[in-house]
Amino acid sequence: MKKFFGDLKRDLKFKTLGSGHVLTEDPRKPTEIKPNVQEKPRRPPAEESQMAAAAALSRLEVKQHKGRPTSGLSSLRSEVKNELMAEAATSEVQTINNQGPSSALKKDGTTFSVDAVYFICPLTNASVSKSGRELHIKEAILMKFADDPIRASIMMIHTFNKDREKIKMACETLGKYIDNMCNNPSEEKYRKIKLQNKVFQERISELEGTHEFLQSIGFERKSLQVPGQENAEEFYVFNEDFLATYEELRQYKDELLNAEPVRAQLDRQVRVFQPSPQAAKFELPNDFYNLTAEEIKREQQLRSEAIEKTSMLRTKAMRERDEQRELKKYNYTLLRVRFPDGYILQATFYAREKVSALREFVHSVLENDCVPFELVAPGGQKLKDESVMLIEVGLVPAALLTLTWDADVLLDIQAAGQNFTGTIKQELLSNVQTLV
Repeated sequence: MKKFFGDLKRDLKFKTLGSGHVLTEDPRKPTEIKPNVQEKPRRPPAEESQMAAAAALSRLEVKQHKGRPTSGLSSLRSEVKNELMAEAATSEVQTINNQGPSSALKKDGTTFSVDAVYFICPLTNASVSKSGRELHIKEAILMKFADDPIRASIMMIHTFNKDREKIKMACETLGKYIDNMCNNPSEEKYRKIKLQNKVFQERISELEGTHEFLQSIGFERKSLQVPGQENAEEFYVFNEDFLATYEELRQYKDELLNAEPVRAQLDRQVRVFQPSPQAAKFELPNDFYNLTAEEIKREQQLRSEAIEKTSMLRTKAMRERDEQRELKKYNYTLLRVRFPDGYILQATFYAREKVSALREFVHSVLENDCVPFELVAPGGQKLKDESVMLIEVGLVPAALLTLTWDADVLLDIQAAGQNFTGTIKQELLSNVQTLV
């Protein structure tokens, strides 16, 4: 993590040098970046890497924040950078062994059961809020340009663009460019790409990361005279000095075609609380709801009308329509599991995760998981079907469950003269909190 923090500070320093330059212009001399001699394959020169990163950041800002005042954009970038620096400096995420505060204060003075939904960024290992995860991932990808511009540009293509069909078409076209060069190394025409070409304009040019990918694998943008035309045209021209062999190009093509978007993982925000009569009381932030305040009020009205509905003859189609409508209300759920010794385990789940995921999670926090257990939902329903979603059994947007050990197995243990202290792992109990 110390190395990561050092790299992070260096990357932030380099990005403050200014915006990118067109390759046909004379760029300002960049700060020298020492190559990582342990990493293969060989990287392009530092100058091209820096210019690709600066160009990527500039293109992202223009597209994502068009119409936003410059001062607002600068403030946003500064906020994200400060967040990354703070996360790297502490070198810890909100994990099982290091928990955040047990609650957050609402405007009316009451407290939230959890202050927000958080995600783990796979690139920085930082825990970021739901509202900040997309910007955090984009910034993290851009910051990788200094060390690995090729793979950073591949991440850009698959993560910054949302239309999967356009991404597939762009990657296949870029792969075709590479195949043409590798299969015809003596043909000069395959080492040039005309920027005004219809295929290039329709499939490549408008997608984020495609220009950065071409530049990072060895293409340089140049103005060339075309026979029979008075004015020069813009081309990408391949510089073979970038790579040792064409095998490297084939490797990058395979990575491009098989890459997946960078996705943040849900941070369960695991917490353990002392036994408390407040266990069934939940106050959730807006992150847990897909509805606006007005829609929530409307839902409350509909609930009050539910009694009337039960006395009406309803068709199967009507029931299914209401069920689908119910499933769309929530994306996340906050679950608490009360253990026989009174301790309360809390974690965040996707509303559409299955009961099996909940059981696996409970198993993972047990000091000794050899004794079977049952999970009992509010109202006494035992969660025996592990294939159903949490939202389908009513465990949204929050619920308190009860864990009970298998009585027959406990009797067998006692008959054998052994003691069973089924409890939560000690590292979690060492951070036990108090519900407020």
